[in-house]
Amino acid sequence: MNTGKQTFRLVLIKPSHYDDDGYVIQWLRSSIPSNTLAALYSLAHDCANRRILGDNVELIVEPYDETNTVLPIQKIIQAIQADGQGMVGFVGVQTNQFPHAVDLAGHFLEANIAVVIGGFHVSGCLSMLPSLPQDLQQAIDKGITLFAGEAEEHLDGLLQDAYQHQLKPLYNVMDQLPGLHNLPSPFLPSHIIKNTLGRLSSFDAGRGCPFQCSFCTIINVQGRKSRWRSADDIEALIRANLAQGIRRFFITDDDFARNKDWEAILDRCITMREDEKLPISFTIQVDTLCHKIPRFIEKCARAGCRNVFIGLENINPDSLTGAKKRQNKIWEYRKMAQMWKDHGCTTVAGYILGFPSDTPETIARDIAIIQKELPLDCLEFFYLTPLPGSEDHQGLSKQGVWMEPDMNSYDLEHVTVKHPSMSAETWQQVYRAAWEQYYTPEHVETVIRRAAAKGQNINKVTSFLTWFYGCTTIEGIHPLEGGIFRRKIRTMRRPTFPKENPLWFYPKRVFEVLQTGLKWGMLVWKFQGILKRVKADPDKKSYTDLALTPVLEQDDEELGLMQVFANHLPLSRKNSPSPSRSTSVS
Repeated sequence: MNTGKQTFRLVLIKPSHYDDDGYVIQWLRSSIPSNTLAALYSLAHDCANRRILGDNVELIVEPYDETNTVLPIQKIIQAIQADGQGMVGFVGVQTNQFPHAVDLAGHFLEANIAVVIGGFHVSGCLSMLPSLPQDLQQAIDKGITLFAGEAEEHLDGLLQDAYQHQLKPLYNVMDQLPGLHNLPSPFLPSHIIKNTLGRLSSFDAGRGCPFQCSFCTIINVQGRKSRWRSADDIEALIRANLAQGIRRFFITDDDFARNKDWEAILDRCITMREDEKLPISFTIQVDTLCHKIPRFIEKCARAGCRNVFIGLENINPDSLTGAKKRQNKIWEYRKMAQMWKDHGCTTVAGYILGFPSDTPETIARDIAIIQKELPLDCLEFFYLTPLPGSEDHQGLSKQGVWMEPDMNSYDLEHVTVKHPSMSAETWQQVYRAAWEQYYTPEHVETVIRRAAAKGQNINKVTSFLTWFYGCTTIEGIHPLEGGIFRRKIRTMRRPTFPKENPLWFYPKRVFEVLQTGLKWGMLVWKFQGILKRVKADPDKKSYTDLALTPVLEQDDEELGLMQVFANHLPLSRKNSPSPSRSTSVS
């Protein structure tokens, strides 16, 4: 046995996925950091510090986020071969990223380097399906190891098996969800974070969600029981990031409001901000009833919350009930949005198109109601998608219903299943029309005026509006997958597509860059013109409209939101007091 010093190189890769032309989606600067990459990097460093492979083995950890980095595949292979041993781990692999991850894995397998793939696709399939789907089995047949579940408390064993060349085809620890107290917290070095917009890092303060939304994979992968990090852990990770110049964070909890330790975490952040004057700020995700929690929104704002993603999902009661999203109370939407705006937070609401009762007419009607009656800043649209790991996907699989076989399309912006009343073409037209309807110049001005009246940062609100509309209409990519300056590598194309001739590819690419730059310039000019007009208005602080009208000053039953709701109530409920007066949180 070799007793000299050895090196084992662990390469962690967060993969991207292919666009409709087969090119990998990647940017000079991406918009959202990978929390899974941060979590695995931290866990692996803890393994290295504890010498889990032996006192004579140095564990080197090397992270890559492909959404903002061109992977140096040959360099990685050469480094592992020079060390003599190592492993490549694809982390946080979502369903739409799985085909590309498998394609990338082929490069390393050809060099006899061990490959492990984990993430929501593998975990979701193992948690909800009775047997391995074809794509997972094919990955195993190629020699790829699959990992289902969370790596905390299990990474030691996986790395030891890899070091001893004894990796199993499948590791399934889905029934062993770990607690998060006193475990290594997510962390990435600054040279990785600098490739995100605004040097934004991330962490999960907790995992799990108590709700039962049928389209969601979180509850089946991370469970419905809340598990959370301690305030001490959160403070430590924030201070570690501040030490390397990182002060902005995306808290990736699917619903931070349901983290049972939210108040202790926010109180610690408030102390750091108000007593020590530390310049930290956050983006969080919440549900539509978070405002019913005493002190929650106030403390979020004091702790540094500046942007809020809200799971609005739909305003049609039939759709919400059918998706088991019973926690969404449409009569509470306006009150909730007003409270976030009163505390200076920019709101972005997610909205799903394609529930069974949706039609082009009802979708257009509902968007118009939202524009008029809800003081939201941005609205982002998604197709209703039966993601593997969701109850929807499980049910359709059992029934033998057709679903799109190409996993690359499961990115929430492609049609992947048949709709009861809309053709695929109509559904696609509705999706595009929804973006055009919400982001008209007239409504953009309304949103900016509302923000000005409430004392929000209207420069930032305008930037958000520009970003969300431009990514979709100019880049052809959902804003959550967007970034600054799209990269396209000629040789990094999906194997099912031919490689383009350099004499054709590069001139075409130059034209694309110039055309895209021109379109962005025109959009910025248009929206900045609206912003300038609002700034110049001496009465901008006194602007008001229906959406800004305090709830108690408006007869809710006259709202379009309530008319939609009333049309779905049984007679006994229609004759009862308005639900907007209810104090029930259920």
